[in-house]
Amino acid sequence: MRILVVEDEPGIANFIREGLAEAGYAVDLAMDGEAALNYARSGPHDLIILDILLPKRDGLSVLASLRAEGSRVPVLLLTAKDTVDDRIAGLDAGADDYLVKPFAFSELLARIRALLRRPPLQAGTELKAADLTMHLAKHEVRRGDMLIPLSPREFTLLEYLMRHPGQTVTRTQIAERVWNYDFYGDLNVVDVYIGYLRRKLKLAGQNPLIHTVRGVGYQLLEDANHA
Repeated sequence: MRILVVEDEPGIANFIREGLAEAGYAVDLAMDGEAALNYARSGPHDLIILDILLPKRDGLSVLASLRAEGSRVPVLLLTAKDTVDDRIAGLDAGADDYLVKPFAFSELLARIRALLRRPPLQAGTELKAADLTMHLAKHEVRRGDMLIPLSPREFTLLEYLMRHPGQTVTRTQIAERVWNYDFYGDLNVVDVYIGYLRRKLKLAGQNPLIHTVRGVGYQLLEDANHA
């Protein structure tokens, strides 16, 4: 899952970015309103964390522009402004949630999970493909009745594949969505993590679920009987 963080205070921005990365999210960072719009327009994000008091263009203006352009990406406003009128203004501008600084990082993560479970991205708290079930709220994966322990990065990678069941996704697409847009490393890291997932899923079931589409990428099959 990819999150755009828009925050002009370097200490807070880096704190959020590092914390989200440790939780398994891919993170883009913008330090002003104009950069935020450029990032938001350049490619899909699953959620935007948006400060209100920004240089060049304030957060409410950024939010209004995105909504006017038809963007429905969930937006969490993050700000020091905590009056009722401020919250109303943010929500009326199209925000989905509002968190006041200072905040507990655990609460930020909980709010992110709640927003990412909302339609149209995800109608419930589970993803299913073949005999595989991912419980988003519990951060838990099972194949049949067997629990499969995954690292945060493995969980994010599997979630991306499960949100595109039966589709072939390229290694570049995976790197951009599971890692960062500024990921210029060896794409073999994608193959390495696919290998980790394959071994763990294979131990939990008879049939492999993740298949290589030669010269293109990878595919998660929806029917275990045809895996």
